[in-house]
Amino acid sequence: MDLLVPSLPTPLQEITDSVIIKAGVRLYIKRDDLIHPTVSGNKWRKLKYNLEQARSEGAKTLLTFGGAFSNHLYATAAAGKYSGFATIGIVRGEDPGERKSSTLKFCEEQGMQLHYVSREEYKLRNSDFYIDKIREQFENPFIIPEGGTSERALQGVQELVTETEEQLGRSPDYYAVAVGTGGTAAGILSTGAHVLAFSALKGGAFLEGDILNLVGENDKEGQLELFTDYHFKGYAKYTDQLLDFILKFKKKHGIQLEQVYTGKMLFGLYDLIEKGYFKTGDCIVAVHTGGLQGLLAELK
Repeated sequence: MDLLVPSLPTPLQEITDSVIIKAGVRLYIKRDDLIHPTVSGNKWRKLKYNLEQARSEGAKTLLTFGGAFSNHLYATAAAGKYSGFATIGIVRGEDPGERKSSTLKFCEEQGMQLHYVSREEYKLRNSDFYIDKIREQFENPFIIPEGGTSERALQGVQELVTETEEQLGRSPDYYAVAVGTGGTAAGILSTGAHVLAFSALKGGAFLEGDILNLVGENDKEGQLELFTDYHFKGYAKYTDQLLDFILKFKKKHGIQLEQVYTGKMLFGLYDLIEKGYFKTGDCIVAVHTGGLQGLLAELK
């Protein structure tokens, strides 16, 4: 990853306002949005060891999966170009033609070949049969799962925890993180931490099983709490209430959130704080997982 030099450690920024003071808690934001200008947040950490493995195997091409607004496709396209890999993206849904999202346009600009598949076919992306078919069709690329979520991804995320606790001088009582595929939550959980996971998906209850399966048997027993009521109508969807929260948070704390993941997570976390979920003195670290390339124009 010679051209993917990160800015480490990423800052650990304490947040204080009337809500925090009233609750008597301490809240920090782990600014992984600042880890790299293009491959930001949890995507850098999740790709780190995937790319190292691809290089050790002598792979020439990376293949992965995502939707039209996928932060992971965006990051993989950039990381592949920086690192000398060809890249292929299997995209859920029909080719939008001239109506391509800015994310997909960026992927093409980085040289990624985009292949569109039906939603029915996309559902097969984790099956052995489909993976074998993909390997044959695209001449044996190095395959990275959707969202970069794999055992190698967990290894990269674990380093976030080590880094955070060195900065903090202790283990926080809770880590808060947005969840799409569950890899970041699983990586943190595998260190024995108490994880508050906020689903960005409607109907995201299944994510608990996915996260626990990713962790597998582990000597360090962490605690997972999954919150599924802060999705704001579903993945990549939003309401005026969410946008208003993001704008006010930026004005008050100088931190840009986005409407797909981090805005929903912080909204949910503040809601829990206001409802008395935490006890006085609790220390919470919320992970800013980046994804700002998908930011709505009205939030900039």
